[in-house]
Amino acid sequence: MSAVLPEQRPSNNFKKLEAGLRSAAGKAIADYAMIAEGDRVMVCLSGGKDSYTLLDVLLSLRRNAPVRFELIAVNLDQKQPDYPSDVLPRYLTSLGVPFHVIEQNTYAVVKRVIPEGKTMCGLCSRLRRGALYRYATENGITKIALGHHRDDIIETLFLNMFFGGRLKAMPPKLLSEDRRHIVIRPLAYVAEREIARYAAAREFPIIPCNLCGSQTHLQRSAVKVMLQEWETRFPGRLEAIFSSIRNVCASQLADPALFDFAGLEALRALTATPDPS
Repeated sequence: MSAVLPEQRPSNNFKKLEAGLRSAAGKAIADYAMIAEGDRVMVCLSGGKDSYTLLDVLLSLRRNAPVRFELIAVNLDQKQPDYPSDVLPRYLTSLGVPFHVIEQNTYAVVKRVIPEGKTMCGLCSRLRRGALYRYATENGITKIALGHHRDDIIETLFLNMFFGGRLKAMPPKLLSEDRRHIVIRPLAYVAEREIARYAAAREFPIIPCNLCGSQTHLQRSAVKVMLQEWETRFPGRLEAIFSSIRNVCASQLADPALFDFAGLEALRALTATPDPS
């Protein structure tokens, strides 16, 4: 299925953008061995620009992929008030993509548990992940594809540094804690601005997440603004930060669980011992 409808006449700029997305996603998939022969890949579709773009790119890549794999789009209807439940089924039916909608009232749980004015994203995310993992287990899913992009990964790095005291980001490929699920992020190399451009050109029927309102006080929002200011003042900084995540030198950090600092004396002694031969 073509990612661009036949009646559209894509401009050269759009073709270049689409090719760039395909190339970046294809490289990430290859670099991290994300998809293998016979995989049944569940594309988690929220109705936002990132997941729409993810589905489009995977559909496009599948046509010429060296391995055969299935795609199924899965959406979680969290029963938010005024949620347009007809939008995604209509869109996916028009593409001819197999899909399933999980109906689970996580909205009521979040509103009941989280006090007014407090951040809801953490609990909402855990409930959503549980529902998706459960569906994957029950339906033979071998890979769970999420729409996180390069900027999400960088933001997570700084969130963990600033508010958690950990040098930790969001890996392109992840084994769940119970070791039952593999999560992949094929858009890991793609900048958010490229996704925004692509989504606007494709005119996806975007469904905003209004469960928690804008929540402009969120820590992630503050980090996003900081990074955008850095990129404006110093173009290319985000790419450099992401490159550093992919080029880690454990001996130049300070984690004794990651690098054997205690063994340096023994290593020095071994190096200093002359070879008897």
